[in-house]
Amino acid sequence: MEAGKIHAFSCPASHCQKQVLTLPRRSPLVRNGERPRRQTRACRSLEIRHPAKVLRCIAAASVAVESPTRTRTAGHPLKVMIAGAPAAGKGTQCQKIVDKFGLVHISAGDLLRAEVSSGSEAGRKAESFMKQGNLVPNELVVEMVKNRLSQEDAQKSGWLLDGYPRSAEQAEAIQEAGIKPDVFILIDVSDDELVERVTGRRLDPETNTIYHMKFKPPPDDVVDRLIQRSDDTEDSLRNRLATHHKNVEAVVGYYKDMLVEVNGQRTMDEVFAEIDGVLSAFTEDESPAHQR
Repeated sequence: MEAGKIHAFSCPASHCQKQVLTLPRRSPLVRNGERPRRQTRACRSLEIRHPAKVLRCIAAASVAVESPTRTRTAGHPLKVMIAGAPAAGKGTQCQKIVDKFGLVHISAGDLLRAEVSSGSEAGRKAESFMKQGNLVPNELVVEMVKNRLSQEDAQKSGWLLDGYPRSAEQAEAIQEAGIKPDVFILIDVSDDELVERVTGRRLDPETNTIYHMKFKPPPDDVVDRLIQRSDDTEDSLRNRLATHHKNVEAVVGYYKDMLVEVNGQRTMDEVFAEIDGVLSAFTEDESPAHQR
């Protein structure tokens, strides 16, 4: 292994040798002409904090890693897709990405509701299916997404497509429509961690404040009136997670060449630091936020 091909990584001790992932050929973190076989899940392109661990990590993976290189054309807006299970922290990371990189945040669910509320032709068609209790056809949602992505703000600033596509059929449909990201971020959190996050939630019906019995304990004077939402139970969540995992496994196959898995079992700032490192490798200070 050539020392000149070792890039700087930060590897938490708990992940350095135990957890590994396959990085894509076009990953901004790897550019040596070959797809690396193994790499630590939590590695990110920042300063070396644990040099010895890094060397052991790379040696165990038997790969040589070079400095990140952008794969998109200079001057073109950044296009990002992001996915994650319920309670994985995707919403928080989306806001941080928008704040840092100035991307236009687009959620298919919000887009669908907005079209229905506006009374547009697409919205009226979608509403007719929804009133009958049927799923809105993929081609109709794809058309909405495609139209939104073609608007001036998304074309100029770049876009962050949140939680879509959610199935192989949707992924194939938007790919046929010519919609393809520069990077697909998947926030990875274990099911047990997600269960702990969700089942500990409690809602104050008087103030609509959401507490967590472990991470954000409520004041003593409101505990007795707190309620648990019906979809915050373990059974309900595990059913949703089973559907999520099935869909994600089908979707990521369409984006394996730009897939970056991010360990979501850390603080919000640590998770974003990894995402920031990945996206910064593409933008090289071209984002609107950096130009201010």
